[in-house]
Amino acid sequence: MVKTPADKWKTTIAKYRKQCQKIIGISKGIRYAGVINNYGRTLTGIVQPNLKPLLKSEQVKNEFFIISTLMSLRKETVNTVGKLEHVILQHQKVTIVLLQKNDVTFYVSINRKEKNLEKIISLIKKEI
Repeated sequence: MVKTPADKWKTTIAKYRKQCQKIIGISKGIRYAGVINNYGRTLTGIVQPNLKPLLKSEQVKNEFFIISTLMSLRKETVNTVGKLEHVILQHQKVTIVLLQKNDVTFYVSINRKEKNLEKIISLIKKEI
């Protein structure tokens, strides 16, 4: 049976969702794992159970738009500086880790108090 574009899209989203579930399972310190496209639209995202999100809906839209713009503009420098491994944004309350794969960005929010950030990042990379 031939898959329709809608079937392929559902399969892709399901794959991203499973990856986000695995990322959330890496550590209790991971608050959120999500996937956004080039336009800043959330394709899927999971908040750690029993946690209240820090950002409101409108703030999330703005954050993801900014991140998608940053990641899109970075693509132009790949030939000069090499492929992007990951981006770390340090805030007072959380650390944001951005990883790019194909045309999507994995956005992972981690408690600032979390130890072994590099180990967590390497485990996330294995999941994507």
